[in-house]
This record gives sequence, C-alpha cells and structure tokens, in this order.
Amino acid sequence: MSNYKEYYIILEVKEMTFKTADLWDEFNEELQACKLAFHSYGKKKRFSGPIATVKVFEDNVLVKEALQSVPKGSVLVVDGDGSRNCALLGDRLGEIAQNRELAGVIINGCARDTADLAELEIGVLAIGSIPVKSKKEGKGERDIVLHFGEVEWVPGHYVYADEDGVVLSPRPLV
Repeated sequence: MSNYKEYYIILEVKEMTFKTADLWDEFNEELQACKLAFHSYGKKKRFSGPIATVKVFEDNVLVKEALQSVPKGSVLVVDGDGSRNCALLGDRLGEIAQNRELAGVIINGCARDTADLAELEIGVLAIGSIPVKSKKEGKGERDIVLHFGEVEWVPGHYVYADEDGVVLSPRPLV
C-alpha cells in the first residue's frame, strides 16, 4: 500500500510544479494553446486533468449535473458561448467541485461569488464575473467536442492550466 501512497504523492508534486510554458517548449508539436483570456477565481492557480465537457447557454443545470458525476481529478470545461449575461458557476457549484475533488472548471462564460470561489481548493477559470444567476431549464449537451479559444476541447484529452495560460494535449504529460 505504501507504494500507491508514494505514487500519488509524487504525482501530486509533479502536477503542482508543471508550467505550461515548459510543457509547450517540450511538447508543442502535439499541444494546442487556448487563445482565450481567462481570469482565475479558484484558490488553485495551477491545475490539470482529463477533460469533461458541457455546452450550455445561460443555463447551468447541466453544469451542476456534470459536477456531480464526472470522475475525481477531472477538469470540467463549460462552453457558455462566451455569454456575459449571467454566471454559470458560483459558490455552491464550486463547493460541489471541491468536495468531489475535481481539479478545476474552465468556463467560456462567467462566474459569480468570486470571493467565495477564491477560498475553494480547486482551479476556476472564466472569462469574467457577474452577479446574475443563470436560467434553470436543463438545456444543453454533455460529453461533446467543444470549439472555443481557437482549440478543440475533446472529452478524455488533457488540459493544463496555470498563470501563463491553458494548453491541451491528447495524452497525459505529467
């Protein structure tokens, strides 16, 4: 059992110390770099994991469902079509992500309750913040390939995020 514990400690240390710039330098021929500017709202500024996807528009019901069901360590990528009219993630959904030990959430849309999100042990990237809550109609799609930021977000591929930006890989790199 101690071998497993050591493996996870080593894995956690590696994940905490990667830099997207270094990953790009070493693996750029197989990586994509997201061209969308994000703001960081979670406590973790550096996070990575396998991608799970949701596509919605001003409705976060499927976001909540995904947060409750995607595997531990995942990064939920939410394409909200870049809408700044309402938030797709707030403190309650952020707590679900933290409690389920997701690595993070990346939103092509807005977040709210940002002071509370800053206290959560997850990564949260969004294009902005707004106090307005979303609709609750349950419309959208899950587990599909998304296209925003001039990259392709493929479920099961890997994403690496830090203060420099976001890169995507078809395989784990750290």
